[in-house]
Amino acid sequence: MKQDKIVITGGPGTGKTAIIEKLQASGYHCFPEIIRLMTLEAKQDGTMQTIGSNPISSVSDPMKFNAKIIKGRVAQFIDAQQLKKSPVFFDRGIPDVLGYMEFFGQKHKKNFVEACENFVYDKVFLLPPWKEIYVRDNERFESFKEAEQIHFCLEKVYGKMGYVPITVPKGSIENRVSFILNQIEN
Repeated sequence: MKQDKIVITGGPGTGKTAIIEKLQASGYHCFPEIIRLMTLEAKQDGTMQTIGSNPISSVSDPMKFNAKIIKGRVAQFIDAQQLKKSPVFFDRGIPDVLGYMEFFGQKHKKNFVEACENFVYDKVFLLPPWKEIYVRDNERFESFKEAEQIHFCLEKVYGKMGYVPITVPKGSIENRVSFILNQIEN
């Protein structure tokens, strides 16, 4: 059985987590966004300085933090290969790290690009910025303008990696999930 590995991505506050939760409630296997857990750990162990616009810019060693995110996302990809289910969904993919690094003007190591090239997803769904649903919270530090800029960085990086992201139209969670599932079936 061929397993479809599907990324749900986009700038912060675009509805990714709500879509992932709906897919999971519908019986699909979904891997969560790991940076939220890592942010909490970094706050607790003191490796995160005062929160700026994003945890990646607030940790004492951004390169180490980004490497840890990539390692976690690669582990999720490998874990997915062990499942006998298809499709499998990911709340963000490995290339997201490069998109955020580009947004923050951070250089990345060659092995970051190699991870993107070695672990390839089947489809990428990109959620556009949506001001009406955007909310800042304890894990979402960016302004809406920054969220828009991150969106464009993600779109650019996924394109560089050879993906053609499918834009998910704005709408109810149910309609967005239906759109994604219909695109996968086609």
